[in-house]
Amino acid sequence: MARSFWFLGSNFHSNMASRAASYLRIPVFQRGFASVVKDLKYLDSHEWVKVEGNSATVGITDHAQDHLGDVVYVELPEVGAPVSQGSSFGAVESVKASSDINSPIPGKVVEINEELNDSLV
Repeated sequence: MARSFWFLGSNFHSNMASRAASYLRIPVFQRGFASVVKDLKYLDSHEWVKVEGNSATVGITDHAQDHLGDVVYVELPEVGAPVSQGSSFGAVESVKASSDINSPIPGKVVEINEELNDSLV
């Protein structure tokens, strides 16, 4: 069964896991140097997913944000676009690097965070 999902994030320069936690109202645990948000599944490619029923929210980890630095461009999929598990569905470009955003699950995009473009350098 395909799941619908959306990309969540309000500012790539901030602590995304903590911001996601406050937005989703879920507890955050601190482990050494990284924030670990309860109920999020983390991928080796530095994306995370929070599944709730037939919907999921996808974002990138604090480590990925720190590695990228100042973000200058974000490419996100259109609402309604189908997404395959493991495939790239967007990209983040910064002054340091460019990185694809990979989908941890298959589904269809139902919402994106338009505020991401407002927070670019």
